[in-house]
Amino acid sequence: MNNFFRFLYDFFTDRKLYYLIAGLILFGAVALVAMDRYIMPAYTKHGHGITVPDITRMPLDEAAAILESRGLRHELAAKRSNEAFPPDFVIDQTPNAGMIVKPNRKIYITINTTSTPTVVVPEVQNLSLRNATIQLQNSGLQVGNVTYESSRFRNSVLRQSIPSGRRVDQNTTIDLIVGDGLGSVMVRLPDVTNMHLTDAQNTLREAGLRVGSIQFQPTDRVAPNTVLRYTPDDQPNVYEGTAIDLVVSVTRSEDEEEETGPLIIGETDMDEEIPANSDFDSEPIPDRNREE
Repeated sequence: MNNFFRFLYDFFTDRKLYYLIAGLILFGAVALVAMDRYIMPAYTKHGHGITVPDITRMPLDEAAAILESRGLRHELAAKRSNEAFPPDFVIDQTPNAGMIVKPNRKIYITINTTSTPTVVVPEVQNLSLRNATIQLQNSGLQVGNVTYESSRFRNSVLRQSIPSGRRVDQNTTIDLIVGDGLGSVMVRLPDVTNMHLTDAQNTLREAGLRVGSIQFQPTDRVAPNTVLRYTPDDQPNVYEGTAIDLVVSVTRSEDEEEETGPLIIGETDMDEEIPANSDFDSEPIPDRNREE
């Protein structure tokens, strides 16, 4: 045991050990500086930037030659039809002219074509107007006139001017016919007085109606979240999709109000989606004065 401790003492007190540690530290510092200042900059071509030339409004062959002479590459990204330019002229580039890029950077080019590119019209029927607009724009098409027609499915596409699957020119305009939220069928208006707010909302939606504004009235005569009255309440039947406004009770007690706050069910996407078996090819419905 004494020999072991003697060995440890001699090992840690030997100057050669400290010289070795100091040498390793010095070598690591030198290697780090060399890597940071010389090796990595040379590998990444740090500080060697090339200004992207403006190659728009010139033939593709000439643009490719200019890029190659600057040490840059190119790739054809898209073709578009533009009557202001001759065929095979560059009409757009990415990155833009004037930007500083590294050598051998690839420049994406859009050229003019004599024939207009075509795209396939997507199926946007039964989608919400917002989703239909995104789908058409992503396909290279434009949204034209948006016409509203009687339907309980508010802001949902009932029909499109060009059917899906047809191949048309890029940037073609597609007109949309969208539901206005009011149906053409009369439905019975259920009596939701004295119902809990959640039950009343579900009952109205099951009847094909929508929940409009909700006002809260303090009272201690009934339980919180109870429907006190609703409007319109002067007619037994209303048009499908009509918005029904509710007046709901809330407690006057601050302690109870914190424990039992009004619960409101928000509008879901079902108000905008259209069942696949719905029929929207019926004859136009004459305009009627209806409150939504």
